[in-house]
Amino acid sequence: MKINSKTRRVGSGSVTAAVVLALYTATSAGVADAVIFKSDKVKVYGDFRTRLEADFDSQRANGVARDDRNRLRIRARLGLDYMPDDMLKFGLRLRTGSDDSHQSPHITVVDFDDNDTGDADVNFDKWYLKAKKGGGWGWVGRNSIPFWKQNEMVLDDDVTPAGVGAGFKTDAGGGKLAFNVGYFSMPVGMQEFSGNMGLGQVVYSGKAGNSGLTLAGGVLAFDGDPNDADGAALLRGNGSRDYTVWVGSAQLKTKTGGGLPLTFGADIISNDENYPATQANANETDGFVLSAKAGKLKDKGDWLGAYYYAEIEALAVNSSYAQDDWVRWGSAVETRASDMKGHELRLAYVPRKNMNIVARLYLTESITTIEDGNRFRIDWNVKF
Repeated sequence: MKINSKTRRVGSGSVTAAVVLALYTATSAGVADAVIFKSDKVKVYGDFRTRLEADFDSQRANGVARDDRNRLRIRARLGLDYMPDDMLKFGLRLRTGSDDSHQSPHITVVDFDDNDTGDADVNFDKWYLKAKKGGGWGWVGRNSIPFWKQNEMVLDDDVTPAGVGAGFKTDAGGGKLAFNVGYFSMPVGMQEFSGNMGLGQVVYSGKAGNSGLTLAGGVLAFDGDPNDADGAALLRGNGSRDYTVWVGSAQLKTKTGGGLPLTFGADIISNDENYPATQANANETDGFVLSAKAGKLKDKGDWLGAYYYAEIEALAVNSSYAQDDWVRWGSAVETRASDMKGHELRLAYVPRKNMNIVARLYLTESITTIEDGNRFRIDWNVKF
């Protein structure tokens, strides 16, 4: 469903007015006017985001400087859950974004530098039937990837494949032990699919006093299809390349003596596919992420500060399905967020219930070239 594919531009003198209007629309409409419906069998939910984004002081791999870019973007999602009984659920969700982008649901409504803003489409990114009983669950259709993670370096939250997922959770050693498995056809844009991915993961979570520990280990096996024309559209040749990405994660949650929540995380990433020596970056297959967070985002007045450091080699992840936040590298519809190292600084605040403001600064550079990038974002998120 295409809303509007016309270019939307504005002169720099309209920047302040555009930002104020967008923020007012997001907060007043999202909180005051939204209709929430919930019954024993039906739930309607949604969210809205207004984003002000600036990319600055960056250069390409050939040393040519990129033009700075300043944009105002939005995201809207609307979902429906139908639960005929305690065991079954049918879910649907619509999201904005381009038909050609499986990574991003955002629409650029204003480009302050007179660039083309691209398409503004609406698609179903979820449609599935889920069953659960006891500690077990399973779903078939199109849904979020059932893989526990504490960041999006390996898998972007916005990527929703089609296939089957299942899992089971049980008590173990004073905590919980969960198993996740799945097999999916991977999206190329929002309406086509190419290649497959299988996954398996084990997650342990336990508590001791005010602290909680989560340990996870799993594998994501991507099977590319070199003969598929849709997959050929993916960057870095990801549509035809296989990946076997192992991910080990640890997360510690605790509190200071004054009750301030603290979260520390670490991820080790390794792709153990053996690529031929003729493959560019054939041995660049490892990565890691470190993070520290203080605070929480739950009630009015809550705040959170966070720091992330990441090093992701060129073939450590399938970049067509990894995060698209840190850099603008790639095309208008797909980010190639690998062969990179850098920092994220985050500060967030909850001004009122079901709303938060998140500011993030990314400082990133390539591991193997002189390419780099700096990005600053402010998001205003509203849930209803």
